[in-house]
Amino acid sequence: MSSIKKFQVTFDCADPERVARFWCEVLGYVVPPAPEGFATWDDYNRSLPPERQGSGFVCMDPSGVGPRMYFQRVPEGKVVKNRVHLDVRVGTGLVGEERLAALEAECARLVPLGAVRGQLLIADEYNESCLVMQDIEGNEFCLD
Repeated sequence: MSSIKKFQVTFDCADPERVARFWCEVLGYVVPPAPEGFATWDDYNRSLPPERQGSGFVCMDPSGVGPRMYFQRVPEGKVVKNRVHLDVRVGTGLVGEERLAALEAECARLVPLGAVRGQLLIADEYNESCLVMQDIEGNEFCLD
């Protein structure tokens, strides 16, 4: 039995391209080149049947190390808390005030992109501080 080494993170959303481009900014990801035979993603999109146009979008780690992220349009809106979320590791190795400053600085960068600040969870005897946030469609993630 072989172990799986690569995986993709898939988001259900209303506007795949908008959410993907948000996460590109958050993570430093890029939109891959359009499929072979198409100059742009818009050209590819126009080649699809009308009901499939804009139904998905992709972003990826330019180094190839991080997981590919796929965003798919779904008809229903988000109604409850995510069961899985991303932790954006901006404070790795930092503690105390230095960690809080890193979390706050990243929050300040993301809010103008459309992120929403949530609860700051202060370090306790088991966990370091983290900051709960939401992306542009209300999906929770943490600055960790």
